[in-house]
Amino acid sequence: MADAPTRPRTGSHDLSVSTALARSMARDWAPSPLPLDARVTARAVTPARRARLSARFPGERLVIPAGELRVRSNDCDHRFRPYSAYAWLTGLTGEDQPGHVLVMEPSGTHDHEAVLYLRPRSPRTDDTGPHGGAFYRDRRYGELWVGRRPDLDEAERLTGIRCADLAELGGTLPPGREPSADPRLAAALAELRLVKDAWEVEQLQLAVDHTTAGFEDVVRALPRALAHPRGERWIEGVFGLRARAEGNGTGYETIAAAGAHACVLHWTRNDGALDPSQLLLLDAGVETDTLYTADITRTLPLSGRFSPSQRRVYELVLAAQEAGIAALRPGARFRDFHLAAMRVIAEGLAEWGVLKDAEGDLHRRYTLCSSGHMLGLDVHDCAQARAETYLDGVLEEGQVLTVEPGLYLQPDDLTLPPELRGMGVRIEDDLVVTADGARLMSSALPRSPDAVEEWMGALLDAA
Repeated sequence: MADAPTRPRTGSHDLSVSTALARSMARDWAPSPLPLDARVTARAVTPARRARLSARFPGERLVIPAGELRVRSNDCDHRFRPYSAYAWLTGLTGEDQPGHVLVMEPSGTHDHEAVLYLRPRSPRTDDTGPHGGAFYRDRRYGELWVGRRPDLDEAERLTGIRCADLAELGGTLPPGREPSADPRLAAALAELRLVKDAWEVEQLQLAVDHTTAGFEDVVRALPRALAHPRGERWIEGVFGLRARAEGNGTGYETIAAAGAHACVLHWTRNDGALDPSQLLLLDAGVETDTLYTADITRTLPLSGRFSPSQRRVYELVLAAQEAGIAALRPGARFRDFHLAAMRVIAEGLAEWGVLKDAEGDLHRRYTLCSSGHMLGLDVHDCAQARAETYLDGVLEEGQVLTVEPGLYLQPDDLTLPPELRGMGVRIEDDLVVTADGARLMSSALPRSPDAVEEWMGALLDAA
């Protein structure tokens, strides 16, 4: 039997282009320039950031890529989000940035010139050349497929950075264009972001405010969620709507964990039903269009009222959080707030008779993880920083972090009394370190059990 004729691999939308169609596509397009005064939101603050980076690496060429598209399935890509350090240095945060690269070229003993290498717009008057016809032929980057992007002159006005064609960069990049290619650079970029400037704190407050609205949406939606066989997904969807309507989306995968699912620290399947006799642990954050994210957790009684055992666990976690917050101040060790919170947890478990005493680390069976982390462009911000500057360092005014102790009482844990098994409680808030302590950025969401019940009741009555 003769071999079957072969056909080149093709995407699901690929169609041949006739000569007549190519000629038609190359004419009769009106100009569509961006407004001359358009600027990225962070343009006023990015030069100082680049200068601080430049000072760390005198005479060295620095390469900071935006990142590449990643395939989700076959010919469909994941939604693109630029590498956080690239966004921090350029102010460019959109989905039109894949493949773009910021290069800081040494221009003297201690200075650098920043150059943005971008994929230019393809001309609409010529179907030949390196970019000819790409605006309609290229289904991954073409403007008729994924939207308009700035041309090089427009990008230069937007950012205040000299821009050049990505093709000019050629093969001078490290293999893979991965942001983590140079550990020293990755660490420096993380450490420079540890202290937030005033503009960043404003963006984080905006993220917190939108997240507060999302939590209110969730409470209003509880009657419908309780009636749905996958109520956790309903909750996730309600919050996701707020996140996409107000910002770029969620800053991380939403955790909507009811009942014993709350004992799984990173429960993101969210495929369970809601039971009015149980608690809902909701850990969610809106990411702004500038890519700063909130990170807030509330544990809510699905009936609107805490049972005695639920209130008992909740009040211990709240006391631990209050102790952690009280430990925040400039000059305090980063680990101090966690240790303060865990001391309260251990003492409470000992009072309950779950632990023999509060000494040692046996309390970790019921709480497992750290009580907080830095917050910013990444939900676990500045993670590449050296330990001596972050985990083993001291707090500084302007740092933004979470305080989030929790108790995760597994449903099959025989060391616990039956009434406590299968209950997970976490209370998480976002705070900015101030000159004499810390400001609770998420204070609009109630934390005490009485205030939570009152807040839920008012929202449900008005729904």
